Amino acid sequence: MNRALTLMSLGAVLAFASTQVLANGNIENGKQKAATCFACHGTDGNAVDPQYPRLAGQYDLYMQQALREYRDGQRKNPIMRGMVATLSDQDIEDIAAYFSSLPSKLDTLQGHIQGDK
Repeated sequence: MNRALTLMSLGAVLAFASTQVLANGNIENGKQKAATCFACHGTDGNAVDPQYPRLAGQYDLYMQQALREYRDGQRKNPIMRGMVATLSDQDIEDIAAYFSSLPSKLDTLQGHIQGDK
C-alpha cells in the first residue's frame, strides 16, 4: 500500500513538472510571433467570422498541442499546416502563451458555430 501511494505521488509530481516545462511561453514574444494569426483569429484572439476559432482564453497546453499537430501533419488542415510549418517549439509556446492570456469574449456558442444564423 505504501509503495503504491509513493509511486502515485511520484507520478503526480512528474506530471506536474512536465506540465510546467511545457508551459514556458513568453506572452510579449508570442504577440509578435502571432502577427500572421491576426488576419483570421483577430488581434485580440476573438475572431468575428465563425469559420475561425476564437483563441483568446484557450488553454495554453491545448493550443501548444494543436499547433504541434498541425505542424507535424497529425491534424489535416493545409492552411494551418502552412502557417505553422516553420514554427519552433519555442515559437509555439510563446504564441500559445499570448492567446491564452487574452480575455475571451465567448460567453455562448450562439452565432459561433458554422451554420448558425
